[in-house]
Amino acid sequence: MSFFSSKPKVELPDHNCVLPHALKIPALEKLVGKRVVLASNSPRRKEILKTFGLEPEVIPSTFEETLPLGGFSDPHEYPVATATHKAVEVYERLVTENPDDAPDLVIAADTVVLTHPPEGLKSMRFSDEPVGPQDLLEKPRDKEDNLRMLLDLNGAICEVVTGVSIAFPVLEAPGYKIKSIEERTKVYFAQNEESLLKAYVESGEGIDRAGGFAVQGLGGMLISKVDGDYHNVVGFPAASFFKFLDMLIEEEVDFLSD
Repeated sequence: MSFFSSKPKVELPDHNCVLPHALKIPALEKLVGKRVVLASNSPRRKEILKTFGLEPEVIPSTFEETLPLGGFSDPHEYPVATATHKAVEVYERLVTENPDDAPDLVIAADTVVLTHPPEGLKSMRFSDEPVGPQDLLEKPRDKEDNLRMLLDLNGAICEVVTGVSIAFPVLEAPGYKIKSIEERTKVYFAQNEESLLKAYVESGEGIDRAGGFAVQGLGGMLISKVDGDYHNVVGFPAASFFKFLDMLIEEEVDFLSD
């Protein structure tokens, strides 16, 4: 009998987040065999990433999205900050739970709708009115709130803004680094009859969508034009995201290093 017992070998799971149809670009080739986590339970974000060949683990963040909007001089910073908190929460939690199988990349996102177009993008509805501060619309509280949002957006232009933050391991403290981007897309609402807006609200489709509408679903009936990344309006700016990863591979020594 041996007085010394060897420590049992830890069997780590095989990670295979890159799908066979993925384009052979630097970012996706670097992600082969890596542990990639999506810090969101949004089926739309998952499907968009899957379309482009990436199928990460889904581990939703527990961060409460309660950042005070008044703390941001520019409302476009709000979704980036929220995404950053989500990424950090999931990354730190996974490292604490299993340091031997820490994630190589955590992806988090937050999408909001901003009313009132910036200067130079006035809609006909606002052409004779001064453009006020941009109001931030997240998910409606209920159907009444959903209708209020759609009446405000009706016949006007809004901005859909998604902040995307990633967390990845580095040697220096605190052991990870955060990088972020934001994507803005202009959405033009048709001048819809109020009866159509009410019918859409009753469908329930917009209740869990920022701004109270889903452009890829029945909400497409309310929209006359999308100027920018369509996928961003759905919930995730995939084209910009993969270009962002390619850039980090060139510029960040520690990014996705083996």
